[in-house]
Amino acid sequence: MFVPYPIVTVLAAAANTYAAVIDFLHPQWVLDNMSKWGGPHSWRFTLGALKAAGALGLLAGIGVPSIGVAASVGLVLYFVGAIAVVIRARWYSHILLPSVYLLLATATLMLRLNVS
Repeated sequence: MFVPYPIVTVLAAAANTYAAVIDFLHPQWVLDNMSKWGGPHSWRFTLGALKAAGALGLLAGIGVPSIGVAASVGLVLYFVGAIAVVIRARWYSHILLPSVYLLLATATLMLRLNVS
């Protein structure tokens, strides 16, 4: 069961790093999406920092299980919140992307708990 854990963890960390970089670069489509969801643009850096911290925590969690669990739980909560925001905005066509990130974070958490 140990082999899938680092593979899924690196994939989840890469996905969250990509999402964080996009938040830091603040392309216009991100700002437009935030406006449609009702989020202030000032949150962009904080949201990106949370994703980046989660990605680093996932990678550190390969060696230190408690950090991996904490990072996975944090990312699960983050993306549950993201899905709630999309639902609140009634923009259901955009629910797929945070759902994929939630799936990755949940898979990482479940594998980490099974490996520990």
